Amino acid sequence: MDLKRLPSPDDLLILLTVARLGRFNAVAETLGTTHTTISRRILALDKQLGGRTLERIPHGWELTELGSQAVAAAESIEGTLGLLAGRLSHSGDTLSGVVRISTPDGFGAEFVAPALVRLQRAHPLLNVELLSDTRKVSRNRSGVDLEVVVGNLEPGNAQPIFLSNYFLRLYASPSYARDHGLPETLDDVRQHGFVSYVESALKVEELGHRSTQLPVPRSSFQATSIFAQVEAVRRGAGIGLLPNFMVTRRTGLLPVLPHDFQRQLPIWAVARAESLRSAAVQAVLASLRSEIQDRGEDLGG
Repeated sequence: MDLKRLPSPDDLLILLTVARLGRFNAVAETLGTTHTTISRRILALDKQLGGRTLERIPHGWELTELGSQAVAAAESIEGTLGLLAGRLSHSGDTLSGVVRISTPDGFGAEFVAPALVRLQRAHPLLNVELLSDTRKVSRNRSGVDLEVVVGNLEPGNAQPIFLSNYFLRLYASPSYARDHGLPETLDDVRQHGFVSYVESALKVEELGHRSTQLPVPRSSFQATSIFAQVEAVRRGAGIGLLPNFMVTRRTGLLPVLPHDFQRQLPIWAVARAESLRSAAVQAVLASLRSEIQDRGEDLGG
């Protein structure tokens, strides 16, 4: 066997990472290198294989037929290296490498982070990158292995995996109720301050006040962070449109018109086929499902 004629295993693993993340910049960040280096290694691989492994699409890259064949070989290399890493660590653990996940900040903190911490304790060779982003599923390559998204899905190239439903409900602080009273009907909401997302910055319109058909409030406090919204409601800024799982005993918030208004929204995990073949991504999904199952009352209550 002429080893000089074989493609570089390093370059094959870079191609595998591109296939999963779809963007050179995201690959460079994950591998601790530069966009230029990634591009150069892919060009070297193409030259070695005698054809293009990737084709450009809007905001990312997709595999060609040759690229799919090369990725299959890369997945075998990755699996073998995982076995070797487990043996060298004397743990027998084959789960290693980096997994990148994007998630809405509230659900990410309450469910995704605990699931990932538990997973990482069981697999210390696994590295996690958690990105906060509240958005619909991307039709383009997202730069992550796994997206957690909320709301209704639009058709795309990625596979959606249903995780759970949760509810948007109205809440207020005891101090706000004492100082201003609480609405007796939905129409009375117009006489109150209201806390919600910044409408102009929303990527998921179902999360905002405008899509609820609630009346326009007297005043508003809008924030892109759900944590800022919860804190604003807790400090008496107004009635908040909040996810039910963010309102716990420690917040001390009161339900407002619980029998008159609530909005149910689905939560999905979304990944490309190349990512779903990753053992790390499958492990993340399993841990996240377990976390949701163990705390289902926090989402559906």
